Amino acid sequence: MKKTGSQILLECLRLEGVDTVFGYPGGTVINIYDDLMDSPIKHILNRHEQAAVHAADGYARATGKVGVAIATSGPGATNTVTGIATAYMDSIPMVIITGQVPTPLIGNDAFQEADMIGITRPITKHNYLVRDIKDLARIIKQAFYIARTGRPGPVLVDLPKDIQMATHKFEYPDKVELRGYKPNYSGNSRQIEKAIKMILAARKPVIYVGGGAALSNSNLELKQFAETIQAPLTMTLMGLSSFPNTHPLSLGMLGMHGTYHANMAVTDSDLLIAIGARFDDRVTGKIATFAPHAKIIHIDIDPTSIKKNVRVDLPIVGDLKDVLKKMLEQLAEYDAQVATLRDELAPWRAKIEVWKKEQPLGYKSSKKEIKPQFVIEKLCELSDEDAIITTEVGQHQMWTAQFYDFIQPRTFLTSGGLGTMGYGLPAALGAQAAFPTRQVIDISGDGSFQMNSQELATLVQYRLPVKIAILNNNFLGMVRQWQQLFFNRRYSQTCMELPIDFKKLAEAYGATGLQATTPDEVEAVIKQAFATPGPVIMEFKVCREENVLPMVPAGAGINEMVLAS
Repeated sequence: MKKTGSQILLECLRLEGVDTVFGYPGGTVINIYDDLMDSPIKHILNRHEQAAVHAADGYARATGKVGVAIATSGPGATNTVTGIATAYMDSIPMVIITGQVPTPLIGNDAFQEADMIGITRPITKHNYLVRDIKDLARIIKQAFYIARTGRPGPVLVDLPKDIQMATHKFEYPDKVELRGYKPNYSGNSRQIEKAIKMILAARKPVIYVGGGAALSNSNLELKQFAETIQAPLTMTLMGLSSFPNTHPLSLGMLGMHGTYHANMAVTDSDLLIAIGARFDDRVTGKIATFAPHAKIIHIDIDPTSIKKNVRVDLPIVGDLKDVLKKMLEQLAEYDAQVATLRDELAPWRAKIEVWKKEQPLGYKSSKKEIKPQFVIEKLCELSDEDAIITTEVGQHQMWTAQFYDFIQPRTFLTSGGLGTMGYGLPAALGAQAAFPTRQVIDISGDGSFQMNSQELATLVQYRLPVKIAILNNNFLGMVRQWQQLFFNRRYSQTCMELPIDFKKLAEAYGATGLQATTPDEVEAVIKQAFATPGPVIMEFKVCREENVLPMVPAGAGINEMVLAS
């Protein structure tokens, strides 16, 4: 039986296990939206295409499945670009479907035409323009395969309107064969054996974990590996929640706003075991002084990430779950040496404990002003252990990374590589759509929240009970902090001089709004929000000029931190 292109698309999505898509309709995707009414796939109508992509991104990060977003051509399609770039930088598996003008009009500057293939080529893992309905099913199959395999990433499919309307016999391919694309999942046994010998010889090892640990679902193997060798472990922003932050071996986050003990441990280490990390500049600081005494083992599924930013003594290309399992198997063969190693690392762990006591994460408490760190601590104390936390980008993001103890995997969703303001609210929406009964909290700043505040309407429409904590300092806080520290307090265009009543904003959308102006009100507001059905905004009027510390200044080494006084 023949099907139309839009019917083929939706059937392909169903066969790929897609249960929810996010999007915004328009003329060139009207056929898809018409057929959606007869499809079992749930569609969530966002209020902006960027938010639809962020929602699909949040869905993907929370579930590990491929997120799907749909947008119309022209401005609808170009509005997806920031969301696509966000997913690309953080290696999130997604398929974005954009409508396109009919194929005879492509290249003629037709109404609402945009070259999405050219625009998104640098920010997608791959992209397609479907020119023949005979290729549609194969392309969708390939798109999902590419998005989820190897180093994950977004794939865009640009679908002209006439292809959606054409008919063809539907046959979905059983498998995908792509010449030149053969991701290597199996770590080389000889390289792993060399790594084990390097680990057994180390006396100051540090395990350095990036976002790849979450993407590969290797948190159990990672925990077993760290506990087997009893080596301290530090995480990037993207690596948080891959390893319990309350674990005795956890050093918390490293880098620009990392803990003092994490940065000092990496600087003093003799072996750095990098697992699914890409040595981002926010982690390394000045490259010349990053882990200067350490040999480096770098494990990653993407061979192009290895040796890209730093020298590497031993590369291992493969899926982290596979490589860590093989390392654990080989460590079991060296049982006596591993036992000796654990004992010999005791002085190293003790030295790190001294650094922890010298400069612990902290802040000056206040009985008059709400400290933002205090709000994060209270949210952590009162929320569920498996609560999914999203953030926007800015000071609140760093305070969350520092003061919220993540225990379970895939519970911290944030824009790391691109640093996208406006990410957190739609990402929370996507995570809540995936897990309707779990607690989902978006921790936001007043600046970031306004980037996609219209998604409150989506939350209310679909009864998604996301709780939103806005740390309101009436500043673009992170930029203001830099202006304070490095530009003589010249606060150029960072003061949000028109205060917004977020409580009233919530009520205008049909949500619940709560507000705390003193420290004594914080706990009660959080408890009330958690007990209230539906979406809730908690606005906390926080100390206006509080800074995120420690901080590594631009161009400095990670051991050259500005510390809390």
